[in-house]
Amino acid sequence: TTADYGQRETWDRKLDFILSCVGFAVGLGNVWRFPYLCYKNGGGAFLIPYLLFIITSGIPVFFLEISLGQYMKQGGIGIWNLCPLMKGIGFASTVIVFFCNCYYIMVLTWAIYYLGRSFTTILPWSTCGNAWNTAGCTTNFTAMLAGRTLNILPYTVTISTNSSNLFNYTTLSSPVIEFWEREVLKITPDITDTGSIRWELALCLLVAWTICYICICKGVRATGKIVYVTALFPYIVLLCLLIRGVMLPGALEGIQFYIKPNWTKLQEAQVWIDAGTQVFFSYAIGLGALSALGSYNLYNNNCFKKSEFNFIQQMYGYPRVSFLNDICIYRDTVILAAVNSGTSFFAGFVIFTFLGFMAHEQKVPIDQVAESGPGLAFIAYPKGVTLMPLSPLWSCLFFLMILLLGLDSQFVGVEGFLTAIIDQFPHLLRRRRALFSAATCIVCYLIGLSMITEGIFIFVLISHKPLTYNRTYEYPWWGLLIGWCLALSSMLCIPVVAAYQLITAPGSTFLE
Repeated sequence: TTADYGQRETWDRKLDFILSCVGFAVGLGNVWRFPYLCYKNGGGAFLIPYLLFIITSGIPVFFLEISLGQYMKQGGIGIWNLCPLMKGIGFASTVIVFFCNCYYIMVLTWAIYYLGRSFTTILPWSTCGNAWNTAGCTTNFTAMLAGRTLNILPYTVTISTNSSNLFNYTTLSSPVIEFWEREVLKITPDITDTGSIRWELALCLLVAWTICYICICKGVRATGKIVYVTALFPYIVLLCLLIRGVMLPGALEGIQFYIKPNWTKLQEAQVWIDAGTQVFFSYAIGLGALSALGSYNLYNNNCFKKSEFNFIQQMYGYPRVSFLNDICIYRDTVILAAVNSGTSFFAGFVIFTFLGFMAHEQKVPIDQVAESGPGLAFIAYPKGVTLMPLSPLWSCLFFLMILLLGLDSQFVGVEGFLTAIIDQFPHLLRRRRALFSAATCIVCYLIGLSMITEGIFIFVLISHKPLTYNRTYEYPWWGLLIGWCLALSSMLCIPVVAAYQLITAPGSTFLE
């Protein structure tokens, strides 16, 4: 009702909504996932299936979520009042976004830790001889030793000594990897040996959740102002990194490797699968958060100037309000889609200038330094900055960018979860929003502590499949069971809620 609309917050300005959507949808996947998928799946040729999925899936579903939120004035669960039988989908997406909020913030935790360790004259992961380094630590990956052959592998270097009947194998390790595994994570040999909580990471996690709470506790009016920094500043950093990157030797080869099309790849089904999943992943659709953001738009959302409105009136007569709303949301959706995909493509140039530089310095093919996910942010790029002048400065800029890119995706995701739950219990929670937000952050923080123990990278248990770490350690059967339980916790919501709606619906027969 109109009275209900009056009780709900709205954005101060349309730009607040646009930047909040940009901040949520444009995240780490644009920087560390799209460039890797692009080079892996045929370079420039990958853009064909990618753009097709944007047009046929990304933009329509993006538009649908925002418009339903605006029309229903509800979050990810309440919009399914249009079809109560399918309301379980709303609960399922809310469960998923809750789990995402618990583990996604771990990337921010690591970024804060690396950012803090970057304020030094010599980066701690650039040298051996530290307390966490092993005897096999080496910074020399290109020298040819007398009588030995040096083989560069993605994670370790194996030196083989050749003689008539003798082969000695000595495993060497990069200081970057040893810092990541032995100092940051302090990985134990087995997941059953959880070790203790890493208090430094626990503190960084607390800082991350505190920042997140500050961003969301006052509602969308305050959030709409914060995104001016968190959504726009990463573009400034990306531009600075690109300018620096193109000046490095090997940058041109990296860019060519990134965009050179391999048309034969289009014959592979996996390329099309990767394109579709990347669109849904980077556009953050299906999680209910976009519906939450749209629900704070004005119900009568007229985005036209007076002159534009007069033109429409001459063409169509006096238009319906819903017609104007549709055009406005279409315009917003196309703008957001262009910004999202443009950021992904632009970030690829930034990343591959540095990967080309790393390959040039180490004298190895680019595909041996290209990584995706945490491997790019916390192994490949930190290795790259150690080879550059003023490496602490570029390290600070990079991890600050990672922090800000992930931060707005994180707190908008939490906002989507809060909106979905509050809309189900408005009389109980709407006036206690700050308290409920604090309780949610505390619960998620406590769950997150399980991912900063010394157990072998528990983050992987939640975020990746198959259940292996570093291509060597295979998780036990009960680790797979936990993964299935996490998946079923959301999927079971759909049939359970459907059954509940059928049982409680008025009528004496199934058809009624």
